[in-house]
Amino acid sequence: MGEPTRRKYRKRQVPVVAIRLPLESDGLRYQKWGAGQVGKPGDWLVDNGGDVYTVDAAVFERTYNQVERGLFVKTTPVWATRAEKAGSVATTTGETKYAAGDYLVWNDPNGTEGYAIAGGKFEEMYEIDPDPKTT
Repeated sequence: MGEPTRRKYRKRQVPVVAIRLPLESDGLRYQKWGAGQVGKPGDWLVDNGGDVYTVDAAVFERTYNQVERGLFVKTTPVWATRAEKAGSVATTTGETKYAAGDYLVWNDPNGTEGYAIAGGKFEEMYEIDPDPKTT
């Protein structure tokens, strides 16, 4: 049986609040998504509608645009598929455990920079890209 098909999605343009973690620090260690996470110096601390987490600096800078001071929108597409069974995926900040029905999401079509989002939350935040051939 082959790998499930990934579809291209775009995030609905709802801003997140974000601030860069101090450059001179030991970073931020926290528990989320069923595992330990690490926000490195220079990474971003994001509040996405009350869901707070860190995003790798290079990933954030490539995928988000500032709309006003402290507010950012994700402007790049993602590729996602619904998980058929529970598992875990390595992320840029640690590991995310997921359940059947959650979405496995990648920032590029080749499957790098992966993470997981609960099924209902993903469907609220993302919509199928109307032009799946564009990047």
